[in-house]
Amino acid sequence: MSSGPTPGSAPRPEPAAGLLIPYPRSSTAVLLAEAAARRGLPVLERVPQRGPDARRDLHWYGGPLAADRVAAPAGIALLEPSDTWLAALPYELTHRRIESTTLGEARALRRPAFVKPPSDKSLPAAVYADGSRLPPTDAATRITDDAAVLVSEVVEFAAEYRCFVRDGRVVTGGRYAVRGLLDPGPLASGARAFAERVVARCAGAGPGLPGAVVLDVGPLTGGRWAVVEANMAWYAHCYTADPERVLDVVLAATGPHHAVAPADRPFLRSPRPGQPQSAPPRL
Repeated sequence: MSSGPTPGSAPRPEPAAGLLIPYPRSSTAVLLAEAAARRGLPVLERVPQRGPDARRDLHWYGGPLAADRVAAPAGIALLEPSDTWLAALPYELTHRRIESTTLGEARALRRPAFVKPPSDKSLPAAVYADGSRLPPTDAATRITDDAAVLVSEVVEFAAEYRCFVRDGRVVTGGRYAVRGLLDPGPLASGARAFAERVVARCAGAGPGLPGAVVLDVGPLTGGRWAVVEANMAWYAHCYTADPERVLDVVLAATGPHHAVAPADRPFLRSPRPGQPQSAPPRL
């Protein structure tokens, strides 16, 4: 380890930051790349192996499979909610029964239920008539019987809003659905207020959330506001949210391990089953 610059030499600059966004890029990834370029943040398509770029502190925007294959081995810390977060919320914030279980156990369901993976998006999130209708196992896409899933009582949301949260405040967001159908629109004041109330409640009595996260909320058809789910900011579609503010949340939710605040360390993404912990850091 170097003890510092030699007398008379110029100090070596600290590594610059860069945003790693793999191809193919979603519409949100394109918007974030443009926002990064406007503020002079280099956008990279692969992990640098040599040269000045190899010393960058990297941030990430991309899917979880690619994140485990590329971002984690490259030393990028990724914040995400706990898989059991939604099921641990009090009924007053969800207005439906939610169970955290495995796909194998969910196959025993004999009633309609909404089933979804908590974060990886490997299993199609949908209402299934019973457990026999769930997709068959597919190790390539992590649809395995030991995969974590959330099983929820079926409810109908009148509208759904995506809120990008940083340090307890909704910094941007927008509507993405009306009665289950894609319908982007502005962020309602009620959505912002309810989302911030949920975050404050979680900070006080738990279950906790990382400091940079995406929280989806909406009113049920009966008018009561409820949590839809929480997601990692680094793989969330922005819909009508401000890309500049979305980028702020993504940068706060990813980056070098040394920059992770102590309060966020419990929310670091860990290697998933079947994923090598030292995969080659390239796309």
